[in-house]
Amino acid sequence: MKDLQLEVDQYISQFKEGYFSPLAMLARLTEELGELAREVNHYYGEKPKKTSETSKTIEEELGDLLFVLICFANSQNIDLQKAHDAVMHKFNTRDKNRWTRINQDNME
Repeated sequence: MKDLQLEVDQYISQFKEGYFSPLAMLARLTEELGELAREVNHYYGEKPKKTSETSKTIEEELGDLLFVLICFANSQNIDLQKAHDAVMHKFNTRDKNRWTRINQDNME
């Protein structure tokens, strides 16, 4: 994750404008999430893509969302690896018995 954050920071650092403001970044995240939702709806939902619409993929939209998320984290000096580790700790402690586990014996 550190490598991804560094790569994005090196890319953004070459421009005078730098990172967008937090509110602009949130708007970009929302926009990218909307584009992802649209692609998922085209692929899995009841709304087929118009022939005039640009062909995009869920993978492409997830990549765009990840890029903006990393930009937002970088602009706020947030280490995404630490954030990830903290949320996994929460899932593995507070939520450890929340879901029905797959029986390991059935997987062999």
